[in-house]
Amino acid sequence: MAVRAPASQGDASAERYLFVDRNQVGNPASQADWTAKRLVWVPSERHGFEAAGLREEREDEMLVELAENGRQVLVAKDDIQKMNPPKFTKVEDMAELTCLNEASVLHNLKDRYYSGLIYTYSGLFCVVINPYKNLPIYTEQIVEMYRGKKRHEMPPHIYAISEAAYRSMLQDREDQSILCTGESGAGKTENTKKVIQYLAHVASSHKARKDHNVPTSNPASYGELERQLLQANPILEAFGNAKTVKNDNSSRFGKFIRINFDVAGYIVGANIETYLLEKSRAIRQAKDERTFHIFYQLLVGAGEHMKAELLLEPFNQYRFLSNGYLPIPGQQDKEIFQETMESMRIMGFSHEEIHCMLRMVSAVLQFGNISFRKERNTDQASMPDNTAAQKLCHLLGMNVTEFTRAILTPRIKVGRDYVQKAQTKEQADFAVEALAKATYERLFRWLVHRINRALDRTKRQGASFIGILDIAGFEIFQLNSFEQLCINYTNEKLQQLFNHTM
Repeated sequence: MAVRAPASQGDASAERYLFVDRNQVGNPASQADWTAKRLVWVPSERHGFEAAGLREEREDEMLVELAENGRQVLVAKDDIQKMNPPKFTKVEDMAELTCLNEASVLHNLKDRYYSGLIYTYSGLFCVVINPYKNLPIYTEQIVEMYRGKKRHEMPPHIYAISEAAYRSMLQDREDQSILCTGESGAGKTENTKKVIQYLAHVASSHKARKDHNVPTSNPASYGELERQLLQANPILEAFGNAKTVKNDNSSRFGKFIRINFDVAGYIVGANIETYLLEKSRAIRQAKDERTFHIFYQLLVGAGEHMKAELLLEPFNQYRFLSNGYLPIPGQQDKEIFQETMESMRIMGFSHEEIHCMLRMVSAVLQFGNISFRKERNTDQASMPDNTAAQKLCHLLGMNVTEFTRAILTPRIKVGRDYVQKAQTKEQADFAVEALAKATYERLFRWLVHRINRALDRTKRQGASFIGILDIAGFEIFQLNSFEQLCINYTNEKLQQLFNHTM
């Protein structure tokens, strides 16, 4: 059980979101009530499970009295689950529960959540429930509270998990991994950011050198690495996250962040691997969903000069933006665009690199505006208006005639010779959509590679690493896309592997 230390004025507000108030838990009256009424959990349509007192035992059923309204009902014996004594109310680690069943686990999580305690342990796992608001439990003072402490000495927190991984890596000289899994909107990406924030704070080489007055040949290289590590997320979120029905900032890709440390435990570099980018989102979106954030950020945030340079048009002019402009409540795309640009500059992106990336984003949108028509007497496709193709080719630096020929009459190899084959309207449409998806995916891959180049610029070899796997969330709909099927299947497999390993 975590023991509460004397709090400073600043920490007092944070403590109510971390520590259980033991004065309100396990009082003798609750204990007596639990014993007298022989309380158990019974199924409930409204609450999942609700408390009830045992009244009478019959053959396969039990007569119980519901605690909420005193109504007596018959419940099958198999559906009744034991209730823990009141001393286990809001317990920090559910592995300590005497009766470990579904009802008790859900009740404990719900009880803690309604008291503002979003983190709960379950053995080696840390269960987090999204509070959908900012809590004051991620400050530097809180990081210092968890620094160097064992897990049982402090209340449950993502920082405690990060600290345990960091200490195990240093003491055992073994690489560590943290897996963030759950459904879409559960808070996986946010908690991944908190792990990075914690490690950047406790393992910063910059601070250690400053504290010990060690002279450095290149002062800019210290401290900057940790700063860049924290700035990688906003860039990846702009290009890889989108609004879905369940989540306004859903990661549409999985990522494995590998943070390398030297023998002394200082961060010396990092590397990011990405998986399963949902590239089909770039060309079509379901009702009430958005494509990747960067498209909206660019169209809203670009100045007049940039709009003219990148040939940007209003939202309703783009076929690939299925739902037009769909703002996210509480978020300003214009401001976030400036933040994304600033993150790129901190990351060391040149003006030319940023400009070329934004040209690609505009080009992906232009792909959708190319329209084909079926010729009257044949199945062959034609392009009656090549305005969109001209804009696209200008952005990509290609010859418009060659591009049009490649789409409408591509050269294919037959035996040893090449022949030109006329395409149907369906084939031409498919080719343009495939090119748009491939272009966006390659842009995303290049972006990750460029971020890795910035993060791994050190020549020192890391002694060990901590890996953080943040996978795209489960989303199950009536009709699921192929990409969503892949995401859900991968999640299931990873979860099974993790459970098996643990």
